[in-house]
Amino acid sequence: MPEPLVVSISHRLGRDEAVRRIKSGVAGARAQFGHLLTISEDAWEESRLSFRASALGQVASGLIDVRETEVVLTVQLPWLLAKFAQAASKLIEREGMLMLEKK
Repeated sequence: MPEPLVVSISHRLGRDEAVRRIKSGVAGARAQFGHLLTISEDAWEESRLSFRASALGQVASGLIDVRETEVVLTVQLPWLLAKFAQAASKLIEREGMLMLEKK
């Protein structure tokens, strides 16, 4: 099984504001990428989101751990999706940074 995809994004928002933005961002991702990605399960436990999603007929599971000064996304990808992990990590990092910019 491939190594998990791990993306860490620093922020200066504090945990509560970062959680609020991540929740909003997940809802936005469902709307924007719904034709490519299906989030079948998502559950928040304090500042940690566990999820299960599918794309290209493949299922992935992961965690988004929102910390005081960083957000860490860890996703266990099946073989086919792992092939796209490098490109996906750059997209996730870019979109995450936009979401977590101090405004």
